[in-house]
Amino acid sequence: MAVTDEAIEKIKGMIVSGALRPGDRLPRESELAAALGLSRNSLREAVRALSLIRVLDVRQGDGTYVTGLDAQSLLEALSFVVDFHRDDTVLEFLAVRRILEPAATAMAAARIDEGRLDALAEGLDRLGDDPSVEELVASDLEFHRAVVACAGNSVLCSLLDGLSGPTARARIWRGLTQEDAVRRTLYEHRAILAALRDRDAEAARSWATVHIASLEQWLRSAL
Repeated sequence: MAVTDEAIEKIKGMIVSGALRPGDRLPRESELAAALGLSRNSLREAVRALSLIRVLDVRQGDGTYVTGLDAQSLLEALSFVVDFHRDDTVLEFLAVRRILEPAATAMAAARIDEGRLDALAEGLDRLGDDPSVEELVASDLEFHRAVVACAGNSVLCSLLDGLSGPTARARIWRGLTQEDAVRRTLYEHRAILAALRDRDAEAARSWATVHIASLEQWLRSAL
């Protein structure tokens, strides 16, 4: 078991046992790490992961709290993050996205204007080469939303926007656990952008397929 997963399991154990309840403030980092037999770094990564999916609420200058969800919802959310690779529904969402989004990206190649291309490029430049996982996932969602919006099909755009939510947690978890995920995502975004700028619909379709398939392949390998 990975160190971060172990830390998550131990925090989960505290919730299950009732040692931590919705609304409770976590002990100080040094105290909690010692009590759980964890390093402060592994505990910090676990807290970061759990805060991303709103199981924990990190309040600057105040502390970290269990969110005010009812206990059942809290445990289901935590279980999903730890064991989401067992949920075939996520793979099904990704499979549908892999079918639809490359087609939308190819359509966008003929329609996207220079202003939108420049805005996408500026967004990638602002992100830099070493963004946080939170910044990367937010940028990823916005990048794909902007490209699909240029396909000129509002129904397709709505369908793909609806598919983004169920796969967002998988993207976060991949960014936290796969060593090369951030670099690969940035590289693939720039390749898609280059194909769009060249008005090369087939290259845009191919790179979009590679981009989505890489997430799908990573998730499938965890089964």
